[in-house]
Amino acid sequence: MMKKGKESKGKSFAVYFGISFVIFLAASMGIGTLVHKTGEIQLFGETEENLMDDLEFLVDADSEFYEAFQDKNRINILLLGVNDGLTDTIMVGSFDTDARHLDLISVPRDTYYHRDGYEGAAERKINAAYRGHAINTARAVSEILLGMPLHYYVIVDYEGIEKIVDSMGGVPMYIEFPMKYSDPTDKPPLYINIPAGEQVLDGEHAVQFLRYRKGYSEGDIGRVKAQQEFMKSAFRQMLGFELPKVAKTIFKNVESDITLDMTLKMAAKAAGMDADSMETYLMPATYENEAPWYVYPDNAGIEEMIRTIYSIEAPAEEGTDAKE
Repeated sequence: MMKKGKESKGKSFAVYFGISFVIFLAASMGIGTLVHKTGEIQLFGETEENLMDDLEFLVDADSEFYEAFQDKNRINILLLGVNDGLTDTIMVGSFDTDARHLDLISVPRDTYYHRDGYEGAAERKINAAYRGHAINTARAVSEILLGMPLHYYVIVDYEGIEKIVDSMGGVPMYIEFPMKYSDPTDKPPLYINIPAGEQVLDGEHAVQFLRYRKGYSEGDIGRVKAQQEFMKSAFRQMLGFELPKVAKTIFKNVESDITLDMTLKMAAKAAGMDADSMETYLMPATYENEAPWYVYPDNAGIEEMIRTIYSIEAPAEEGTDAKE
């Protein structure tokens, strides 16, 4: 087996944290069994903040999304991958408990986010908003997503993902081309070597796959698509596995403010879900092609994305009649 390698530079820090919610949701279906067997289960221990208590509602009452954002049957969870005080991975998992459907939105770490008093180029990126508190990133993400409410947060690091993947027996994947990459200057050095073909990735190789950035014909879009396929395969694998066993590993390796009551609610609603119950999105944006490589949110595209997720009809154009 190959040596493990930590990220220290951030340039190749992967967005594999996004699978935390996919895995978490599937594992939550095993919590009911754990509760019945043990009588009780402590999920994450004490948390310093709770988004439900600390994050104000950011959408105006005259917004077309105001009523939809009041929906009590949709649970939005902020997913963070934190490295050296920066949120190098930012995603939102939106679970519609009525439709039993999961929407996963990726927010690029280089997204431009203005904050008064922070003038440096790096400080104008959304990944710098964290500063040790999930509430800071939650507020920034909610603003960029036009006031979408965020109810809870989940944080998982790559060591946690490795343990979780091993506990679920690995993730089946078809690797289209050999993945080879090394960075001896990383601390410790990073080595990726995954052959092409059908295989089951154990925890170590799953982390390597999700850290891999080079070689995709579509560039970063190709990397995102590969990670989305991994998420779907992981979700499919979890749905057919011994969930109570995996759940114990997950809750030991996840930091979150999600309550046991909410976990049990998600568990009940997630029953019957399959890999087709998940849709993935990349935040609509325009990309700067030179340093500092800002990603600028496309508000019109974000509006359309939110309408799709929340099943909201677009408002009729002025001078036209709305469809019956």
